[in-house]
Amino acid sequence: MVNVITFPGRQQNGTAPNDKSGILAALDIGSSKISCMIGELRGPKRSVGDLRSNLRIIGFGQTASRGIKSGAVVDVAEAECAIRLAVDSAERAAQTSIHSITVALSGGRPATATYSGCVATQTGIVGPRDVEAAMIQAITQADTAGRPILHLHQVNHALDRVAGIAQPLGLHGRELQADVGVTTVDPAYLRNISLAVGRAHLEPSNFVLASYAAGKSALTADERSLGSVIIEIGGSVTSMAFIRHDKLVAAESFNMGGQLLTHDVAHGLNTSVAHAERMKTLFGTAIEGGNSERDMLAVPLLGEKGTDSVQRVAKAFLTRILVARLEEIFEHCANRLASPAFAQSSGARVVLTGGTSQMPGLPELAARILNRTVRTGFVRTLNGMNENHRHGGFAVLSGALLHAARPDAHYAMPEKASLAMAEARMGYARRLGRWLAEAL
Repeated sequence: MVNVITFPGRQQNGTAPNDKSGILAALDIGSSKISCMIGELRGPKRSVGDLRSNLRIIGFGQTASRGIKSGAVVDVAEAECAIRLAVDSAERAAQTSIHSITVALSGGRPATATYSGCVATQTGIVGPRDVEAAMIQAITQADTAGRPILHLHQVNHALDRVAGIAQPLGLHGRELQADVGVTTVDPAYLRNISLAVGRAHLEPSNFVLASYAAGKSALTADERSLGSVIIEIGGSVTSMAFIRHDKLVAAESFNMGGQLLTHDVAHGLNTSVAHAERMKTLFGTAIEGGNSERDMLAVPLLGEKGTDSVQRVAKAFLTRILVARLEEIFEHCANRLASPAFAQSSGARVVLTGGTSQMPGLPELAARILNRTVRTGFVRTLNGMNENHRHGGFAVLSGALLHAARPDAHYAMPEKASLAMAEARMGYARRLGRWLAEAL
């Protein structure tokens, strides 16, 4: 699945099949829950303010995740059943049926690379042809290794080596450089997600990276413009995105999340997974010290009955289990922020989303490890939204609905760049065939 992209001057508004009736739908396929949100869009959507004021939530459905592991489909029949349940619940609440849907993706090992193209302006004033030529040159260099393109953004422009220009059209200059960010995912992962959604009799009208969707919902306008890092801590996957000028600049993910904390508690306290989840939700904190050494918690022992079925442990012991794993998660985040892909995010503030982000003391813990300003994200208010859905656990879903209402500008792969990429792939195939022939 490749986003279709058009150049400035040929820009098109991405629209979903449901847009004619104003009905939009989004699906968040997570490892712990699968949720669906249906909205109705009325009036113009020229700005973010217009979009939020004219988009109304009319239906919501959620069910426990099945057939999904680390954000990927492992049992298509189970995943189909869970998707059907979530969508059916949302359709009943909205009293309407949907046929197409925007799907948020948390897995698939997303990877982002930036490619640059530099051209001389034709007249000394930047025009659409100059921007297109620079884009062609940048995209021609893109090597996706057969991975489908999920997002493609013009992340930066430079004019006569003066960088940081969001919109160069009409400016005077001799040399224009366009930096293009290309985000790709694993093809098999995307096909399996599409298969599960298709078997639920839905057409995926668009795909959006989970962390990018969370940024659309949880970041303020200034944060999206100046540049911020979103860390979405999901059930089994933690995904990261750097967003600047409303564009996705870099993205990463790794297989660690809130479910790992639950399993750590279950092992450490010798209790069931269900009770470990309950303890994490009710008593979990990243703040060590205080009265936690004296506060005692009753923990049912796994497989025990009678008078020996319950033990009492200090709340501080639970906190130490959680903090140890949270520190590991944020150390992974710090390593990725230090990678070349996130080089432009140096000093950018961090916003935490996901269900685990609600844990007390988490921003302070993250700030200590990441050495950055950190805050907990929450969903910006949408008309008709339940107050229970405003915390960071629903940032991906609400952001995916905003993406459905106003998708990114699409750009058509220029024929010249497409041919160049095809020739490059053929060149590789010839070299591989020659190598195999010589080996045999």
